[in-house]
Amino acid sequence: MLHTDNRTDQSGLTKPAMNPEFYPEGPAILIERNERTLVIADPHFGVEADLHRRGLHFQSGTAPRLSRLVTIIEESNPDYLVVLGDLKHMIPYVTYQERNEVPEVLRKIRERTEFRLAPGNHDTGLEKYLLNGELLPANGEVIDGCGYMHGHTIPAPELAGKLILCGHHHPVVNIYDEVGCSLRGTPGYLLAEIDSTALELPETQTTTRVLLVPAFYELAGGLDVRLIPGNKISPIAKAIRTETAEVFLKDGTYVDTWENLSPNPEEK
Repeated sequence: MLHTDNRTDQSGLTKPAMNPEFYPEGPAILIERNERTLVIADPHFGVEADLHRRGLHFQSGTAPRLSRLVTIIEESNPDYLVVLGDLKHMIPYVTYQERNEVPEVLRKIRERTEFRLAPGNHDTGLEKYLLNGELLPANGEVIDGCGYMHGHTIPAPELAGKLILCGHHHPVVNIYDEVGCSLRGTPGYLLAEIDSTALELPETQTTTRVLLVPAFYELAGGLDVRLIPGNKISPIAKAIRTETAEVFLKDGTYVDTWENLSPNPEEK
């Protein structure tokens, strides 16, 4: 299971351990230090309007997706829900579907917990639906000792030395054995140290790490975790130190180090 021990900050004080709880039905992760922070990434509410434009016609999935989220909120009882970007889907405007559905999404979340949005590249036009204090900076913010951002930008300097939780990358895990693919495209987490100098982050006594969080949108698909480090999808992806990277399934089950993952036999 993903686990971190107590750490000592620059003042010599021991910080509380980060105790994660996984909700694979999300997928979602709860980070507990002094407070309980529930985290999801990339729910893409309103995606069906874009699919319709492309000739793919589906009923709105907002109600069941929101119901899934509400169930996790009620089960986990967080102090905050942090959405790591792409709360909505359409770029660069707000569709009719999103104008009608996003306010209800926010209302049901606010009835149950505090809400924060680390804005993603799909979240243009959402500002008018958010309350004061709900919108985090695009380059991230520290909440209760951890950094939170969408992941498409360079992190803010104050995130250096922290564990940074990111969306945007839609990580999935493929596991191959001797006879082929035994697990394909399941949402997963990638945990790794990052090269702070590559991101021009200030030097710190503690290592800067990143946890890539899988997409909450059930049809998002994603990028194989083996292909994320060095990928041009984000500055963070280019800065991942693969020798430190570890892979987890959506329920927190440890898979292996990134370097030990078996390659796709079709790539040989």
